[in-house]
Order: sequence, then C-alpha cells, then structure tokens
Amino acid sequence: MNNPSVEVLGAALGLVLAAALGSALMIVILRPLLARYALARPNARSGHAVPTPQGGGVAVLGATLLAAVVGGGLTALAAATWFRLGLVAAGALLMALVGLIDDLRPLPPLPRLALQLLAVTVAVAALPEGARVLPFLPLAIERTLLVVGGAWFVNLTNFMDGMDLMTVVESVPMTAALALFWHWGMLSTPAGLIALGLCGGLIGFAPFNAPVAKLFLGDVGSLPIGLLIAFCLLDLASHGGLAAAILLPLYYIADSGITLLWRLRRGDRVWEAHRQHFYQVAVARGLSVRDVLVRVLAVNLALALFAAASLLQGTAAVEVLDLGLGAFVVYRLLRDLGRGRPGTSL
Repeated sequence: MNNPSVEVLGAALGLVLAAALGSALMIVILRPLLARYALARPNARSGHAVPTPQGGGVAVLGATLLAAVVGGGLTALAAATWFRLGLVAAGALLMALVGLIDDLRPLPPLPRLALQLLAVTVAVAALPEGARVLPFLPLAIERTLLVVGGAWFVNLTNFMDGMDLMTVVESVPMTAALALFWHWGMLSTPAGLIALGLCGGLIGFAPFNAPVAKLFLGDVGSLPIGLLIAFCLLDLASHGGLAAAILLPLYYIADSGITLLWRLRRGDRVWEAHRQHFYQVAVARGLSVRDVLVRVLAVNLALALFAAASLLQGTAAVEVLDLGLGAFVVYRLLRDLGRGRPGTSL
C-alpha cells in the first residue's frame, strides 16, 4: 500500500465508482420527472417502439463534473488549472443547454450550430498553454480547425447515439484509455479528471440504457459528452498522441463519415435524424442489438490497445502500423454491419 502508483490507481477507481453511483442516483431521482416532461415518442427514425424518457445525460454530465471537482480538490490543483477545468465545464454546460432546448423544441440548424461552435471555442481555450496539435500551421488557423473539428465530433457523437447502449460501448473504453494515458503523463490534469468522471458517469447510466432502454441520454447528454471527449482527444494530441487520438474514436469517425458522404451523394438533408448508419442497417437486416453492441465493443477495445501501443512505442513506424491495424478492424466491422446496404461497397 506504500506504492504511490497503487494509491493513485485506488483513488482513480474510487473516483470512477463515485461518479457511477452518483449518476445512477441522480437518474433514479430525475427519472419520474423526465418520464413526465421529456418523453421521446417513436417515429419513423426511432429505434424504440414505446415512448421512452430522455434526458439521462443530465445525470451523466452532473456526475462527471462533480467527480472532476472532487478529484481536483484531492489533487490540490493550481488556480490556473482550476480555471481551465472551469472553462471546460462552462463549454459542456452551454452545450447541454443547447441540447436541452433541442430536446424540448428543436432549434433551427444555424442557431444550433452557432451555439455549438461557441461552446467548443470555450473548451478549446482550456487546452494547456502553448499546446499545439498541428504545429506546422499558424496558431490562428490551427485553433479555427480545432473548433470546427470539435463541433463536427460533437455532432457525430449525437448522430451515432441511435441505439441502446451505443454511446456507452463507444465512450467507456475511450474514456478509460484516456484516464490511463493521463496516468502515463500524456494528458493534462483537467482532461484526465474529465475522462475519469465521464467513464464513471456512463457506467452508472448503462443499466438504464441497456436493451431495451428505459432511459435515453437525449441531446442534453450526447452533445456535451461529445464536447468533453473531443477536448480530451485534442489534449492527448497536443501531448504528442495524435495517432492515439485518431485511433480511439476511429469507429465513430468511419461509420458517421462514410454515412455522411453517402447521404450527401443522395441529396439527403444531412442535419436531420435518420436510420442509415452501419449499425442501424445491421439491425434492420436482422442482426440483434446485442450482437451489434458486442462487435462494436470488441473493436473499441482493440482500438484502445492500438492507441496504447502507439504511445508506448513512440515511433512513427509503430504509429503508422497501429493506424493501419485500427483501420483494418474498423473496415472489417463496417463490412460486416453494412452487408446489403444500397450504395455500400466495403
């Protein structure tokens, strides 16, 4: 017990457990209110057959931020670090407000995007001083690209939240890996605390969202979750982990990206909800939700291992190899899920 690494690991696991219990408790308290005022009713694009409460993301976000604050108190953060953590929290809360409004009364696309860009700008401002992700570009251009890329990631997280437990099986391996990378010194403290808290918050949400879901995240959850993960990934990239930051969300990026291009080619309104992602196609042709989730989880665990290997080895050759391996397992998954999909030739 005198080993500092054991003590740190125990404290981290305790923070995850506390966030999980806090998230679950808040859901139990809020669920009757959500069932009364925030029902998601089935429609042509829905994956559920009965009205289901949404808004569970309020509990996940609340538990995440509370755990980060408690963790910050335990680690005696400097004032500047507290300020950065506060900026991330402010960006996430603004994004949650956008999601809450959208859950209750859908916002027009342009005002929604403007508010999302503002929230991401606040979060990007919380990156460590002097942090660079694309150092070959002028700082102003890099920051603009990070804000645009962050807003894109927020929306793809929202779009991919179209199946029971999908956000959990994607984000829990990702946040667990990010927390581990913080222990290795590859993330700043605000990002590490956010990763630990979010991992626990989603674990606490999981029993309520497992098929058949009794509660959904809602935009109030999926949007700020996307923002917090985007911040952690950008922080990782700024610490020399660009390959790892690409590998961790690679399934989300590939599924949403290919689907977006396919819908653009068809002339669809790409900002509208739909049921054309690869995992949705797989369920539509008869694959069980559980089978899809197991496959996605297995790929995400593999991507986390490849990301860890790229950081441990630290050479360009290994990073390229890990990126290739990650792309291959994602390709195999999309090929299996997308069989029979019109216009798909994977």
